[in-house]
Amino acid sequence: MSATLVSPVLPDLERATHWRFASAGADEGGASVVQWQLRRNCSMTPRQLGIFYVSICLVSLLIATGFALSGAPVVLAFAGIELVLVGVALLVYARHATDADTLVLSDRELRVDQSDGPTVRTARFRAEWVRVEPASADGSLVELSGEGQRVRVGRFLRPELRAAFAQELRLALRRGVPARAPSPVLPA
Repeated sequence: MSATLVSPVLPDLERATHWRFASAGADEGGASVVQWQLRRNCSMTPRQLGIFYVSICLVSLLIATGFALSGAPVVLAFAGIELVLVGVALLVYARHATDADTLVLSDRELRVDQSDGPTVRTARFRAEWVRVEPASADGSLVELSGEGQRVRVGRFLRPELRAAFAQELRLALRRGVPARAPSPVLPA
């Protein structure tokens, strides 16, 4: 019995027109880069949140001042306590609003940056040595391992999308990224 193994012809990354989770491009030096930006789904940036909080404070203090001038000074005290508590809650929210897992594949290296509040952890892998597997079962985080390192990514993806993300990452690692993007051919 004989078997013939045929490897599928994989186009270069420059010709790949559709990435579900990634974006392909070039860095400042012209090197080809594929980047996955897995972010928390936030409706407001920290700046927008600050503007919102200031507007709430102004309206609430205006109303409480009206009641205080009418003879109910306790309302002003309770409005102040309320605004402090809302401010603390919004501060906790804003601290983690920009959390993300960023994976960058460039020049046969995969760099993983994980931001959690003010903390940023970075891991670097050689692309040919990275293993991409589910951490425990279907729907679990995606575990990247190799060269004595282990990183879990995908905490901001819905569990049913993590397997598709892992497959896309495996495909990109298999294809590789050329050291330099080809120069565009300009018509004469």
